[in-house]
Amino acid sequence: MVENDAPPTVFLLVGLTGSGKTTYAQRVLEPQGAVRLSVDELVFERYGRYGVDYPENTYFEKEAPVVAELHERLAELVAAGRDVVWDHGLWPRKDREVMKSLVDSAGGRCRLLYFPVAREELLRRLTERNQRGDANALLVTPEALDDFFARFEEPHGEGEEIVEPDSF
Repeated sequence: MVENDAPPTVFLLVGLTGSGKTTYAQRVLEPQGAVRLSVDELVFERYGRYGVDYPENTYFEKEAPVVAELHERLAELVAAGRDVVWDHGLWPRKDREVMKSLVDSAGGRCRLLYFPVAREELLRRLTERNQRGDANALLVTPEALDDFFARFEEPHGEGEEIVEPDSF
C-alpha cells in the first residue's frame, strides 16, 4: 500500500448567506471524509437563533470566540492529517488571508471554493429558508441581504475555484 504524503486539504467556502456553502459541504465534501466546522451552527447551539433569541447587532460578539475556538480545532484536525471544511462565508478578503495563513502554519493546503449566486436567486432561497428554524437558517430580510452584498468582497485572483449554483 502506498502512503499518501499530501498535506490535508482545508476547503475555504466563500459566499453570501444562502449561496449553497453548507449544502455543498454536506453533499460533496463530508461524504469524502472532510470534517466540517460551522461557525453558525456553534453560535446557534450556544445562543439560539439569530435575530430571534438574541438581537442581530450582538452576533459579532457571539461569533468572535466561536471563530477563535474553531481556528484551534482546525489546526488540531490538520495536524492529525484530516481534511477540513471551513463553513463560514469569509466575506472580507482579509478574513480569507487569515485563514490561508492559519492553514499554512498548521501544515495544510487550501482550496478556496467560491459560490457566486445572483441576488434574485438568493432572495428566492432565503424566502424558503426563513421558514425554517435551524442553525443554518438565519432570518435574512431583503434589506439585510443588500447590506451583506455591500460588505462582501468577491474573490478575484486568490486561486478561487467557482462552484456553480446548480452543480451539486
